[in-house]
Amino acid sequence: MSASWSVMSCMFFACCSLLAALAVGSPGISNLDLPVMSFDEGYTHLFGDDNLVLHGDGKSVHLSLDERTGSGFVSQDLYLHGSFSASIKLPADYTAGVVVAFYMSNGDIFEKSHDEIDFEFLGNIRGKDWRVQTNVYGNGSVGIGREERYNLWFDPSDDFHQYSILWTDSLIVFYVDNVPIREVKRTKAMGRDFPSKPMTLYATIWDGSSWATNGGKYRVNYKYAPYIVQFSDLVLHGCAVDPIEHSSACDAVLHLGSIPTAITREQKVQMENFRKRHMTYSYCYDRARYKIPPPECILNAKEAKHLRSFDPVTFGQGKRRFTKHRHHHASSTSM
Repeated sequence: MSASWSVMSCMFFACCSLLAALAVGSPGISNLDLPVMSFDEGYTHLFGDDNLVLHGDGKSVHLSLDERTGSGFVSQDLYLHGSFSASIKLPADYTAGVVVAFYMSNGDIFEKSHDEIDFEFLGNIRGKDWRVQTNVYGNGSVGIGREERYNLWFDPSDDFHQYSILWTDSLIVFYVDNVPIREVKRTKAMGRDFPSKPMTLYATIWDGSSWATNGGKYRVNYKYAPYIVQFSDLVLHGCAVDPIEHSSACDAVLHLGSIPTAITREQKVQMENFRKRHMTYSYCYDRARYKIPPPECILNAKEAKHLRSFDPVTFGQGKRRFTKHRHHHASSTSM
């Protein structure tokens, strides 16, 4: 973390500059235009023993949660910016307490100053829909949860739907089926809380009984196990950084111009319409947690009125932030 880290930092910034230069002029490109890879080309088994199963010549991955353990996989490389996505089909029926996460993190490297960009899918009791939660941490800023929650306009357990993360040095955009649902811009107000260090991509399913459904009121019922989530159309398109060789693979990445640098006007309208109809919680309006909204929040009276119509979000006593149990072979019943 001294001289060697200084060398790696220089490579990171060089890689970042290259990405920015090559990506200019290509806003709004669909992730459908980006190359799909097989599991073995870009990922490795993280935890869960035989609860990870490959299908379709390695182009599709099934993760399952049962009484023994959850499961997960992780990208082979660290990435500094890029576009990352997967088509995901969530478990059906009673899924209370089940958490499916598709996210980027470097917590195993920077334990006290980690960055994270999260898609989390929160299960529910029978007859209630899955909820989608997004969150962003930078530089270990876990004291400020930047959660937002949404309902979807479809049943995510009926079929595959694409979930994507665009990450550049100036913004983060979350997409569902190429519709942007949240944009996080790098601002002076956020300071160092904007994710800025290389991260790996994770996909996991685990027992979040302590917090995921009504603040822990409804827990995982293993009578309905195994809970199986399916992943396909895996996209890792960005600037890969080798933490051992201290070298960048940016020069080897083709078609970097296909990585968008902003959302288009049309997408902006789509995002605003989505948020009006489907957002059910935003940390910016949570006066119980924040007497004064975090400095990056731009409050909107109509949005505030809309969110007041939903029940308050209860996060429970369980820690939803980065923890080792997402990544290791811990028994799901102990989470």
